[in-house]
Amino acid sequence: MASQGGRHFPNKLRQFDPSKPPPLISKDVILHRTASVIQDISSKLSANFANSKGGLYLGCAGVAYALWYVAESGNFPDRKDAYLQKAKEYLDVNYQFLVGHENKSMLSSFLLGNAGVYVAGALIYNSMGDKQKGTEFVQKYAELAPICLPVNFLRGGSDELFVGRAGYLCGVIELRRRLGVQVLPQTGDVGVHALCAAMVQSGREYSKQHHSPSPLMYAYYGTEVLGAAHGMAGILLMLLSFPDFLQADPNADRDVRGAVDYILSVEREGNYPPATDEVHRPRPPEHELVHWCHGAPGVIYLLARAYLVWRDDKYLQACLRCGDLVWSRGLLKKGPGICHGVAGNGYVFLLLYRLTGEPIHLHRAEQFQEFLFTQEFQQDSRTPDCPYSLYEGVAGTVCFMSDLANPDKAAFPFSEVF
Repeated sequence: MASQGGRHFPNKLRQFDPSKPPPLISKDVILHRTASVIQDISSKLSANFANSKGGLYLGCAGVAYALWYVAESGNFPDRKDAYLQKAKEYLDVNYQFLVGHENKSMLSSFLLGNAGVYVAGALIYNSMGDKQKGTEFVQKYAELAPICLPVNFLRGGSDELFVGRAGYLCGVIELRRRLGVQVLPQTGDVGVHALCAAMVQSGREYSKQHHSPSPLMYAYYGTEVLGAAHGMAGILLMLLSFPDFLQADPNADRDVRGAVDYILSVEREGNYPPATDEVHRPRPPEHELVHWCHGAPGVIYLLARAYLVWRDDKYLQACLRCGDLVWSRGLLKKGPGICHGVAGNGYVFLLLYRLTGEPIHLHRAEQFQEFLFTQEFQQDSRTPDCPYSLYEGVAGTVCFMSDLANPDKAAFPFSEVF
């Protein structure tokens, strides 16, 4: 159980001194640790139905994705086939679980339901050379698109990353980037632009009904969430990931930019409130959320993408403030994961390193990785409910460590902004 006194450990890590930068951590050390954690996952997490709930986020499919991710990193050529085989084992059982426990409301859900499992299946089977099975999974994914077309297809909120349209579009991007496949046509009744247009229309309608100061606003189960997981930052990142849609619709581009600038306007010393109801009622600093899911470590991907699309320096400066905030308050007691843990916050520095090329950010990422293996963290951090999962547990940590060995290509899972 974590010690008392706020949400994060005090940062006593080595500061970066440009006049005498410390040597980089040996790549061999990082990879040895990565392989060790993978061995731990493989020996302790059974591929069974009980561990298949929660799809990519908590289930076996997310662990399968992490193993595929490491196998494709080039870091372990001698273990690539073994990692892919283990990935297939986890993936197959999660797929069989979905077949036997069909939940129609979760079919198009990317992080919690069928959609994300299909993406993982397509990636893994393609890497194993079974192009036919990989193509079948891509086809299954494409067939889900019509579900997401109605503006309000989900009662609790149709646009966010876990179960909504942003998540579905995230999978479209992943398959295009990794496999070079166009899952959907760009235009047409069931094309990418139609899904993006539904997302913009949804945001406009909600904003108008609730007199929002932002031209686009979204709610998830009645809360106007701002973060990456269930909120506006994740939704806008997906819209910005289809620049051809924004070029084809200048009004959408204007409103997306206005919404990004609204988020920028509610920044407080590098962090962002989890929802609009906290914009004018901030938490005490020690209770602020500094997580990928809620706060700067997730919003930074939107700001980085905004900078790359519009080249306005204010977005880059906001990214740098996020980095400083995460350095000071990002050693989370909640665990090692990427959703609300140390590895997810470490990814902030890998993003900033790619964005700026400045060695301070790589140093900070390495220091966060080092902290994961300290006695202080091991003893006093919480054990997540799903300790081996992709988002809460060490499967995501494995992705972070593997990316630390290849910082020029590092990207938070499903959040490549370059």
